[in-house]
Amino acid sequence: MKRWILPADATDAAKLVLDEVPVPVPGPGEVRIRVRAISMNYRDQLVLQGPFGRLPGRDLVPLSDVAGEIDAVGPQADPWRVGDRVTNLHVLGWSEGRPPAAMGLGLGALDEDGVLAEYVVLPAERVMKTPANLDHTGAATLPVAALTAWNALFGDHPLTAGSTVLVIGSGGVSLSALQLARAVGARVYAAVREDAKGAALVRLGAEGYVNSLAEPEWGQAVFALSGGVDKVVDSVGVSILPQALAALAPGGEVATLGLFDLNAEPLDAYALLGKQARLRGVAVGSKAMHRDLVSFVETHDIHPVIDRRIDFLDAPTAYEAQTSAGLFGKVVIELN
Repeated sequence: MKRWILPADATDAAKLVLDEVPVPVPGPGEVRIRVRAISMNYRDQLVLQGPFGRLPGRDLVPLSDVAGEIDAVGPQADPWRVGDRVTNLHVLGWSEGRPPAAMGLGLGALDEDGVLAEYVVLPAERVMKTPANLDHTGAATLPVAALTAWNALFGDHPLTAGSTVLVIGSGGVSLSALQLARAVGARVYAAVREDAKGAALVRLGAEGYVNSLAEPEWGQAVFALSGGVDKVVDSVGVSILPQALAALAPGGEVATLGLFDLNAEPLDAYALLGKQARLRGVAVGSKAMHRDLVSFVETHDIHPVIDRRIDFLDAPTAYEAQTSAGLFGKVVIELN
């Protein structure tokens, strides 16, 4: 089979190496997936650049989110059968409830090879059925982006019909959050840097948007537009917490998950205490959350937004595509 290798000293996707190795054989408690689609996440850019997610001297098969069908099953790998359509679970060992003390960074980081290959072998407990309404390309976007959005919206103080939520930008988590929130009957607002993307979000169901470049105090502008939101899905990072708090209604929550900007600014303690606001860190989700997400996606016939499909043999170009101007939705690598 073919697979892509990120050499230990490489920090440029152009240096990915296409390798050929024997097709792996699943052992006890394992299944083999014939890979059909692999989606990219911003964390993959961080792993590429290092040192995040890299071990010195170790070559790595990159990327973490895979969809395909099981084509071989090892002993004691119930309940899976050949032909089952599946995706991976990002975190191994988080079934439900509180996250484990050490979650790791998922596949394609540190000492765990990823999924940028024609076949991958995974523990049976690390796979989840694909929603019946999705093809492999759509399903490949669930393990990180959609599950993180699900946790942000429903993992604590869940949204209900009539709730209001603010999404930031138009990345994969934000688009998933918009779709999931609209399906439950919540109202969604957005903060964006381009009017064109704001208009695109409105077409997807957002009530309105604020251009954060035109409105430096965009949190207050969102509050004025929405009357205050019950939840902010912070896909940027802790740097925007002051504005996120300004956008919140009393008793609201900021679910912060972004890795784009981790340079914290001083919080407005009066806003935090006066609004009795909650701040919650979010990192993907549990197996139980993923199962609930699959059911919800099927019930509401949600289809993730795909910006670009790239052939497996052109996989290095997917890194550039993910950071290109005008991106709206997920970049997915496909295998015939």
